[in-house]
Amino acid sequence: MYTVSVSRSFVAQHSLTVPDPGPEGDRHSHHYTLEVTVGSPDLDAYGYVVDIDHLTAAVDDVAEEFRDQTLNDHPAFDGLNPSVEHFARVVADSLAADPRISSDRVRTLRVAIDEDDVARVSYERELTEEALSD
Repeated sequence: MYTVSVSRSFVAQHSLTVPDPGPEGDRHSHHYTLEVTVGSPDLDAYGYVVDIDHLTAAVDDVAEEFRDQTLNDHPAFDGLNPSVEHFARVVADSLAADPRISSDRVRTLRVAIDEDDVARVSYERELTEEALSD
């Protein structure tokens, strides 16, 4: 399996909405590093998994969507605790629908998010025709 990764860093805020969140229940900022990896068992005629410029543009757009924002206020987090785990899935779902990354070749999408220098969470999904129609 070939993989290509692109990463971007940004700051965003959230406040956890779980019972007894302690200080994490107050709005606070984190420095996030988003790493997006796409995978394919084969390459196209030019030797690419995906055009890196297209992947970079898609990741830049997602990073800009959340940069300096409060996750709790984003519609994708409606009814969800804005945990970094949910954040990784929200980003993956957004990117899975992006035509700049999807192709007949790309089979996997992995989103890893570092929250400060403390934790790394990842979410991986398949990008088959069946998975895309879910």
